[in-house]
Amino acid sequence: MNTIRTMKRFCKLSVSFIALLCTAGTLSSCTDAGTIRTDVCIYGGTSAAVTAARAAAERGCKVVIICPDPVLGGMTTGGLGSTDIGNKQAIIGMARQFYRDLGKHYGTDEQWTFEPSAAQAILDSYVDNPNITIFKGFYLNSLAKRGSGIVSITCNDGKGETFRTVSADTFIDATYEGDLLAMAGVSYHVGREDASVYGEEWNGSHISEYHQFVDGIDPYVEKGNPQSGLLWGIQDGNLKEEGTGDNLVQAYNFRLCLSNDRDNQIPFTRPEDYDPSVYELLVRVFEADPDPQINNYFIWSLMPGGKTDVNNRGPFSTDMIGMSHEYPEASWERRKEIIAAHKSYTLGLMWFYVSDPRVPEALQNFVRQWGWARDEYAATGGWTHQIYVREARRMISDYVATQADCDGKGAVEDGIGYAAYQMDSHNCERILVEKDGKVMVKNEGDVEKGGGKPYPISYRSIVPRRQECTNLLVPVCLSSSHIAFGSIRMEPVFLELGQVCGIAASLAGRKPVQDVDFRLIQEEVGMLF
Repeated sequence: MNTIRTMKRFCKLSVSFIALLCTAGTLSSCTDAGTIRTDVCIYGGTSAAVTAARAAAERGCKVVIICPDPVLGGMTTGGLGSTDIGNKQAIIGMARQFYRDLGKHYGTDEQWTFEPSAAQAILDSYVDNPNITIFKGFYLNSLAKRGSGIVSITCNDGKGETFRTVSADTFIDATYEGDLLAMAGVSYHVGREDASVYGEEWNGSHISEYHQFVDGIDPYVEKGNPQSGLLWGIQDGNLKEEGTGDNLVQAYNFRLCLSNDRDNQIPFTRPEDYDPSVYELLVRVFEADPDPQINNYFIWSLMPGGKTDVNNRGPFSTDMIGMSHEYPEASWERRKEIIAAHKSYTLGLMWFYVSDPRVPEALQNFVRQWGWARDEYAATGGWTHQIYVREARRMISDYVATQADCDGKGAVEDGIGYAAYQMDSHNCERILVEKDGKVMVKNEGDVEKGGGKPYPISYRSIVPRRQECTNLLVPVCLSSSHIAFGSIRMEPVFLELGQVCGIAASLAGRKPVQDVDFRLIQEEVGMLF
């Protein structure tokens, strides 16, 4: 513990006099040759950014968060109120404290289902610290590097009118996208590795029985006529051999916070660009369903306050399958277009359910009871700030987490956090499949395997290779195969790993993050075994 106290003193002493004078309200005018100087710079607004900032600040470091989003917290404040737990034993440190703080809010010991506003209030309190300065609405623009270390990053307001340059001893990429690690020249992968790369069973292409069309759903605009073209949402491609790798990422969606309280409800309305043909394939699913039930089409999870966390379920739901592949490597301008397309699709889907006469009566009557929660996301009419980026870039470092780790067969001795959820990949594409001489539509990419037993995440998975970058930590887009990331990519894990990165940054100071003694981190977060 002497090392911890020493590093606390180092963080306090390493901040420049200018930074010591600056506060969240005045830091933009406190510059040294146009550069803001700090100990730790965090790029991203996810839940990991919050816990990283809090952990570093509580250890005496000055922290700057550059957040592209208008709100901190990522999916934890973005509508994902039904926590993907896997095993509560795996949730430790500040992550466990977060769910206990939610418990205090709701009058229980721990709370695992919650309203976005409750999560927002708690995470905002975590960064209410004089050592933490936050700039929201700024995007990574450029990066300066000397040898294997990042010197500074420059961000802009998205309009090219205002810029912020931040110099730090240690940087943390806490984005869902991995933009900082990519700009720093760190190796990464996008998509699914071939199953043979890491000797895995569940990586690469797969056809699953879950979230799947029944046999025989006709894919053509005019049934039986290939010349009429494919219905909206079906990609023109062939089914690959099982386990084949590609550059496809699992589908994104929005998690929907709805209310059934008429006094706290904004009704669904017809979007200006509404096109009912987008949902024609869903009509064919209805036609083939003898007993349509809402839980076959949505995961309609009830939250406190008469609200929901609505998620994807079934063959055609809130996932916009096949429409996210460009997102990881796209510019922010293009990403905003992709996000807007997902929003349009989702708004249209809800309007379709409440207005189209082809929707089965039981489903329509159910959805008509709900509307956007008026007291959530008030500035945007009940609409969340965060698209669910389930997967984007994934770093490749000295230890790549794989299916072996998820199965409890890994070789991790430097564990600094746990995961326990099943290997969970949403569908990646919607394609044509021929079966018994008939062409039909199928979803491809869903995997739901294993889960429940906690396994450790290696410290080497959150730091780059030494020769690539010595002062960067990555709690979200960490080093993992596609299918292992399907287990790791849960918000409680990101809360855990954010704290780990904040601790590691304070321990590192100006030495390489690869040289941090992981045992000090284990002691502080409370590794169980």
